[in-house]
Amino acid sequence: MYETLTYTGGVHKHEEMIELIEDLGGFVLQENISQMDLVLTLAVPMEDVEKVEEKAKQLLGKVKIAPMAGTEIAIVSPTLARQHLPHSACDISEYLRRYGTKDNMIGLQRGAGKGISRISEDEKKLIEEHDLAVFALGSFRECILNKTHLFEDIEIPVIVTGAPQIKLEDIPGADAYVGGLGRIPRRLKRGENIRALKELAEVAEEILDQKRVEMSDDPPLVPSILVKTEIENQVPAIKQVYSPAPVVSQLDGVRVKLNYDQYHDEIADVEVNNYKLIDISEIRKSMMYDYTLVKLLPETSII
Repeated sequence: MYETLTYTGGVHKHEEMIELIEDLGGFVLQENISQMDLVLTLAVPMEDVEKVEEKAKQLLGKVKIAPMAGTEIAIVSPTLARQHLPHSACDISEYLRRYGTKDNMIGLQRGAGKGISRISEDEKKLIEEHDLAVFALGSFRECILNKTHLFEDIEIPVIVTGAPQIKLEDIPGADAYVGGLGRIPRRLKRGENIRALKELAEVAEEILDQKRVEMSDDPPLVPSILVKTEIENQVPAIKQVYSPAPVVSQLDGVRVKLNYDQYHDEIADVEVNNYKLIDISEIRKSMMYDYTLVKLLPETSII
């Protein structure tokens, strides 16, 4: 079993931390460098967490648990217009990122207005490529209840946010509802806003943990974090991707930021624990920029 952590420190001697993680049999899930500051999202064997903490002290850095590391979340807003973005949805995105997740902002093409709001099949497919979706809705109860068609048949878990307090049973299609996060034309810095964001993070963590438990009944043959590492090692083109996360881990697979038409055969031939990805996963074109999506198959579905 692995523990997911976030290491925050300076760039100086950070390679010592990376070498320690590799020596312990762990993985670097994501590396972000901003000027002289470094943030590493990593996974290490649970029995070796103290060694990482000791090394962090030597490097004058900090380590904390990242409960959502190795997941990808969609933050969905009815539109990209100024009445919906950027304040609340962007602050939700930034706050969840602190818990180790990789999130993507998605604005619907026709989500504005309770009478004309719509979601296309392509938008549904894009949202369903993630582990979890957070629908950041507005400030009025009637408006939220009239937009349940946007998410009621989404196949992944859905958390709905809005300003009023609404009972979950009144929102068909939602797995959870978090109030206190409506359309606010400012940064979410006040006490009540921070408490609502914290509640959202706790609810998201709980849903993802439940999804992990369900997957453990019939898990993939190899963990997604190992697939991520092997793709980075065996596909040379990954080194030419300038995104901070060229391979994004999900609970049941990875998103590879390489064009599907050009690289899917090369990705399919990647070997992980003596298996080729083509034999233990479904490899398809992502709805996001024609990237390559690798979804690991459950053990019992592999002949």
